[in-house]
Amino acid sequence: MIQIILKYFPDLSLNQKSNFEKLFELYTFWNNQINVISRKDIDLVYERHVLHSLGIAKVISFRPGTKVLDVGTGGGFPGIPLAILFPETDFFLVDSIGKKIKVVNEISNALNLKNVRAKHCRAEDINEKFHFVVSRAVTEFPVFYSWIKNKFLIQNLNDLKNGILYLKGGDLKEEFGIYYDHAQFYELKNYFKEEFFETKKVVYYKI
Repeated sequence: MIQIILKYFPDLSLNQKSNFEKLFELYTFWNNQINVISRKDIDLVYERHVLHSLGIAKVISFRPGTKVLDVGTGGGFPGIPLAILFPETDFFLVDSIGKKIKVVNEISNALNLKNVRAKHCRAEDINEKFHFVVSRAVTEFPVFYSWIKNKFLIQNLNDLKNGILYLKGGDLKEEFGIYYDHAQFYELKNYFKEEFFETKKVVYYKI
């Protein structure tokens, strides 16, 4: 099943391949204890969760030292796949549901991901600042923006200026409202050929 990852990311190290391979067994085990992925999706975890998360990596390659906040991470998406891909980037994964953060901690510990921290909290309660905030369809964009608008560092480290990288699907013009004209929309169907990605996008919003 990892073949779908190697198809689009062929230059992984042995350690990265090993970690991606372990994800299926880890998520199958923890999903049976604490439901973080739809039961019907568990066999498609590489396509619908891991590869979907890595869509952000088609838009940006985080440089070493970049600080990334993953809001509403659920079982660790997009944060854990991105942390495997970018071992020198610091990821802070948060969710308002404590049992989901337990899964994140168990999986990141099993993979020995030194660049991952996780906390059971709301985004509004975080006092740190980051280069990027990532998320996967947690809520409508204007609400999301209100949660995290003051959490950005001034210094830019990457080719893209600091901002939000949001995984969303469908027609977004109405949802984004006043933010629409200032956002950039990257169609994942241009990077991944599977039907699942036909309407999926990475939205970049520069702060």
